[in-house]
Amino acid sequence: MRLRIAHLYPLQMNIYGDRGNILALVQRARWRGIEVEVEGIDVGRVVDLRAYDLAFMGGGQDSNQALIADDFLRLKGPALREAVEDGLVVLAICGGYQLMGRYFRTHTGAEMPGIGLFDAWTEAGRKRLIGNVVVEWEDAPPEAPARTLVGFENHSGRTFLGAGCRPLGRVRVGYGNNGRDGSEGAVYKNAFGCYLHGSLLPKNPHLADHLIRTALRRRYGPEVELAPLDDRLEWAAHQDMVRRLTRRRMAIRWGRR
Repeated sequence: MRLRIAHLYPLQMNIYGDRGNILALVQRARWRGIEVEVEGIDVGRVVDLRAYDLAFMGGGQDSNQALIADDFLRLKGPALREAVEDGLVVLAICGGYQLMGRYFRTHTGAEMPGIGLFDAWTEAGRKRLIGNVVVEWEDAPPEAPARTLVGFENHSGRTFLGAGCRPLGRVRVGYGNNGRDGSEGAVYKNAFGCYLHGSLLPKNPHLADHLIRTALRRRYGPEVELAPLDDRLEWAAHQDMVRRLTRRRMAIRWGRR
């Protein structure tokens, strides 16, 4: 089997180690004997994204988002929306997540249009939402060994979801989409967006495997299964973060009483 990955804007949208998500996908596939091809898709290039199995877009500073926003809207966006309707798996982090919504509204009221893949919109807030996050993954597959996701958020945008998509999960620790409604991320078909840097996938091997499995089943059929890997170290790190952050939250809560 072969896994084809499109890495959107690898130079401009790669903050807080988001490229680690590509490395995790590649290594976890290769450990299982799956051939992997990663192709960087940069500004100015027109591609048929239906030919890929998985697309990834990382986060970037506001200036980096501005550099690629028009290209993403005009050249990549229509192809990406069409490919998602065809079953393409997508993971978008932070700035990439925001640009896949309807728009991002700045402090000045100016709007940066998104591609509308997610029924979501983002408005700039005055305070940055920063810190480690624990999320309860709402649609974790039955084979996932845990329903928690961990990561690190650093964003000033407040993202709100419409009826056309659902949250990736509910925040146990951290701010999430907007610090108000307890939601984190968005899901539409096989497209996933969230604010979790860290990198996300090395800390959450069950999510990485879900993306790989879903992508391969689109191409090779629903009978595709992934061979188990020795994830003892990954799970020790994941579970330790969940325990530490949950204890810290409880200590803060009791300290205020």
